[in-house]
Amino acid sequence: MNKKETAEIKKNFSDKSGFFIMERVLTAFIDADKNLRYHNVSSCLTMPVEEHDVYDETLKKVLNTNVGKSFVEYEFPNEAYEEGKPQNILYSLLRSELKDDMVCEDFLNHIANNIAYSGPFAIITAYCSYTIRQKDKNDEFAEGEDEIYRYLLTAICPVNTSSDGFVFDSFNNEITKKLNTELIISKAPSDGFLFPVFSNRSSDINHVMYYSRSAGKPNISVIEDVLGCTFVMSADNEKASFQSILKSVVGDDLDYTIIKTVNDKIKEVVDDNKNDTDKAVIDNSRLKDILTDIGLPEERVKMVEPVYEKVCGSAPLTAANLVESKTVLASPGITVNIKPDAADKVRTSVIEGRRCLLIDIDDPTIQINGLPVTLN
Repeated sequence: MNKKETAEIKKNFSDKSGFFIMERVLTAFIDADKNLRYHNVSSCLTMPVEEHDVYDETLKKVLNTNVGKSFVEYEFPNEAYEEGKPQNILYSLLRSELKDDMVCEDFLNHIANNIAYSGPFAIITAYCSYTIRQKDKNDEFAEGEDEIYRYLLTAICPVNTSSDGFVFDSFNNEITKKLNTELIISKAPSDGFLFPVFSNRSSDINHVMYYSRSAGKPNISVIEDVLGCTFVMSADNEKASFQSILKSVVGDDLDYTIIKTVNDKIKEVVDDNKNDTDKAVIDNSRLKDILTDIGLPEERVKMVEPVYEKVCGSAPLTAANLVESKTVLASPGITVNIKPDAADKVRTSVIEGRRCLLIDIDDPTIQINGLPVTLN
């Protein structure tokens, strides 16, 4: 799923959408010892509005449009569809529409037995349907051509107690230490997943989208043990790996201009592929093309392949994870943040033997600590 496809599902994840129905929701509580203590299936069509709204708010957070970072697509390996394997478990749950209690229990126990999680947690899984309106060659909705995308959206939410602070006891008219032994389910999921994916405006059961509240610290056990997929590098790790490759290849010639130009080239790759279902990637071949385009010497470009293989093997890097939204220049005691539209106003130079950072100022009036100052 790309950002556009994710945004379409998220936009229509609402009763206000005439094309969406959240039919049933499965809720469960897993204690700290990974025991399934409770589970229940409720009809969303008859539950109180206030309760429905909480499920909406929690589950919608899983549909994160930060695709490739917080919301990452994974492909199931071939064996995942075998009996008792993750894809088979999810597909069975999907086909059951959350109506078969035994299938629901198998799904919940599979999560409980395989997830690495500290403390108790809750599982919320919704069975939803979305009517995909198809358009004809005149860009008009075609009658009788609609497709129904049926999917499961799961949120894994931490559960905790809080006894910190004081409360006002209105019965005794006094301030007392808060004593709270209730287990509070967070409305902010730590992990989640969408199955099947919404790809090319259709259902794809061979892939799953994994959500992590912390893009830089995904729960690998959910990806590998619960979903049965092979973990790919986090966004932060991809960026660190790319920086390591660039530094090794370019060496002492690495400067502001090269860093800015490479960033611009990668952003072009992202922009050119933003509507594609497959995510844009940077592999050693594309990186060689980029460095050749910016005029890096041939002997340096030849270093890309061995350096890339040493750092990343044969795995491509997600282009969107490598793009910097702004340029940050840092030196001891000095940090300068430069937005993309001002990147060309910054230069480095050597003046009278001293290395200098030069910033072109079009308007002589600038602000220092919020106060206007005119440069003469």
